[in-house]
Amino acid sequence: MRKLLIFALAGFVAQMIDGSLGMGFGASSSSILLTFGITPAIVSATVHFSEIATTAVSGTSHLKFENVHKPTLIKLAIPGAIAAFLGAALLSHIKGDLIKPVIAIFLLLMGFYILYQFLIKRNEAVEDDIDVNSKKRLLVIPQGAIAGFLDAIGGGGWGPVNTPLLLAQKKLEPRYAIGTVSASEFFVTLSASLGFIIFLGWSEINWALVIFLSIGGMIAAPIAAWLVKVLPMNILAICVGGLIIFTNSNSLLSIAKFSDSTETTIKVGIIVAWIILVIFGIIQNHHHSLHVSKSKK
Repeated sequence: MRKLLIFALAGFVAQMIDGSLGMGFGASSSSILLTFGITPAIVSATVHFSEIATTAVSGTSHLKFENVHKPTLIKLAIPGAIAAFLGAALLSHIKGDLIKPVIAIFLLLMGFYILYQFLIKRNEAVEDDIDVNSKKRLLVIPQGAIAGFLDAIGGGGWGPVNTPLLLAQKKLEPRYAIGTVSASEFFVTLSASLGFIIFLGWSEINWALVIFLSIGGMIAAPIAAWLVKVLPMNILAICVGGLIIFTNSNSLLSIAKFSDSTETTIKVGIIVAWIILVIFGIIQNHHHSLHVSKSKK
C-alpha cells in the first residue's frame, strides 16, 4: 500500500509538470517505474493506461482555458495514434532485458533534450495567428507519427518531442503549443493502450498501479492547466529534465555495475549540476524580468 501511495504522489508530480510544461508525465513516470525493476513493456503499458484518465482531464482543462489550437491537434493526433499502436505492438514482442538499457538511454537523452530546449534555447512567445505556409503545416504530420512511436516504445516522448518542436518552429505561442500537445496526447495514449491490450493481454497489467498513478495525475491536471499561465517554464524544465536524467542514470549505472564509490560520485555530480542549473534558471528569469521592465519604460 505504501508503494502505491508513492506512485500516486509520483503521478501527481508528473502530471503537474506535464500539464504546465507540455511534457514529462510519461518520461518521469517511466523512469520511476523502471527503477523498481518493472519490464519496459509493462512500464509503458501501465503509464499509458493511467494516462487515459490524466490526459482526458488535462485535455478538457486546456480546452476550458482555451489553450488548444484545434487544426494542429488533428494533424498531431491522427498520425500519432497510428504510430503509437505500432510501437506498442513492437515493444510487446521484445524481451525486457534487451530493450531496458535502450529505453533508459532514450529517456536520458529526453532529459538532456528538455534542458536544451527550455533552458539554453529559450523561445519567445509569438502571435496566436502566425502565418505559416502549407508545407510547414504538413511537417506536423510526420512529427506526430515519430513522436507517437517513440512514446509507445519509451513510455514517454510525446510531449518532449512535440512541444519543443512547435515552440522552435514558432507555429504557436507557448500556451497553445502546450495545451494542444497535452490534449492530442489523449488519442495517442488511447491507441497505445489498445495495442498493449491486444499484444500483452489484460493479465499482464498491474491495475492497482494504473489506478494510483491515474488518481494522482487527475488531481494535478486541472491545477497544472491553470498554472501554465503563471509558472516559469525553464524552472519546470530543469526539474523534470533533472529528474529524468537522475533516475535513468541510476538504471544505467546498475547495468554497468561500477564500484560503489564511482556510482556515488556520479550521482552526487548529477545532483550538484542539477542545483547549479536551478540557480542559473532563477538568475535567467531575473535578468529576463529586468529586461522586460526596462523595455516598457
